Amino acid sequence: MKQIITSLDVGSNSIKVLVGEIYRNKLFVLACSEVKSRGIKKGLVTDKDLLTESIKEAVKRTEDVIGIKIDKLVLIVPSYYADFIEGEGYTTLTNEEKIIKGVDITRALQASVYNRVKPNLELVSVTPTEFIIDEREIVSDPKEMKAHKLTVNTVLGTIPKKNIYVLMNILESLGIKVVDLSFGGYADYYEFRRNDYKNSLGAVINIGSDKTEVSIINKDILVSSETLEIGGKNIDRDISYIYDLSLEDSKKLKEHFALAHKNSASINEIIECLTKNNEHIKINQYEVSEIVYSRLREILDLSKKQINLLTKKELSYIIVTGGTTEVEDFDKVFKEIFGKNMQVTRVKDLGVRNNRYSSALGVIKLYYEKLKFRDKLASTIDEEAEENMFTSKKKIDKNNLLGKVFSYFFDN
Repeated sequence: MKQIITSLDVGSNSIKVLVGEIYRNKLFVLACSEVKSRGIKKGLVTDKDLLTESIKEAVKRTEDVIGIKIDKLVLIVPSYYADFIEGEGYTTLTNEEKIIKGVDITRALQASVYNRVKPNLELVSVTPTEFIIDEREIVSDPKEMKAHKLTVNTVLGTIPKKNIYVLMNILESLGIKVVDLSFGGYADYYEFRRNDYKNSLGAVINIGSDKTEVSIINKDILVSSETLEIGGKNIDRDISYIYDLSLEDSKKLKEHFALAHKNSASINEIIECLTKNNEHIKINQYEVSEIVYSRLREILDLSKKQINLLTKKELSYIIVTGGTTEVEDFDKVFKEIFGKNMQVTRVKDLGVRNNRYSSALGVIKLYYEKLKFRDKLASTIDEEAEENMFTSKKKIDKNNLLGKVFSYFFDN
């Protein structure tokens, strides 16, 4: 059965709205829009009005493509001060057959949260680590098993409410309901997830514009995440300072002319640029690549140190993503820091083949898998809207009411 899900990734550099269709467990991108971010810095809101307009524009562009109104979506949240704690809960089966269904799993998960989240924190994720059947048998998937009592151990992910409530209010004002939340690092993991990762320990590094997020995934579960105050924009500032260029021109130079590794660059490759003082200067590829290389090494070195602070165990894999990883020859710098056996991950989904889309794609896969496990549908649009989207593409009423946020977690 087809299921259509919308995701929103509000980054410091751009805002991405992506609509994907899950069919036969594969994701197909139906529409994606990206607009320049305004009113947000390092994942946190700095100007509510500007951010509202940016999100509104991104949503409208996507609506124009698919032909229906977007009124529900999955939201990626910043991992500043994210905390991960253990939870435990249980439920007794009430159905006559004593067969475990998705509703029983949901009740057990809900019980594991009870009285464990502080009032100033927002619950972002509830991930089961194991289920226990009648306090005897430990299983990973208890569905269709017989039991009188189902117990679950979980990892609860939380962040301060102040980090996301302004963003939630913005979406509410636009008539959009958030049906689920996710950390970006966990979404990235699901975009690149492989079967051999599911029983291993690994790390996810997302190098964004203003920040770099480092997350640890243990046996398919996000267990810790930290944010580094450094990202691709630091490279832009370096180029801008040295050559007296605007940040916009510096970014273009980084993305379209420089290489990530100086050893691959040519001293004979020249480009002419106009400085902020309207002076024409010539820049060779080797010199600007040396600037990019130096800062990228710093970002990856800091990421490696952060991984070592988060876990002392040996990693089986490292996922590295984010828009900054698209700089040509980035993989050469990455292997210098993390070893030749480590590979740079690449988004391969048709229409969005760029690592800056990894979180927006991965969160759709994560949400689908979570609801599938609970025997629920994940679609964020109803059947009538789906029919309109694929046939007449009529607009639906825009005056939808918005439910409050906390209920999303166990209503789904």
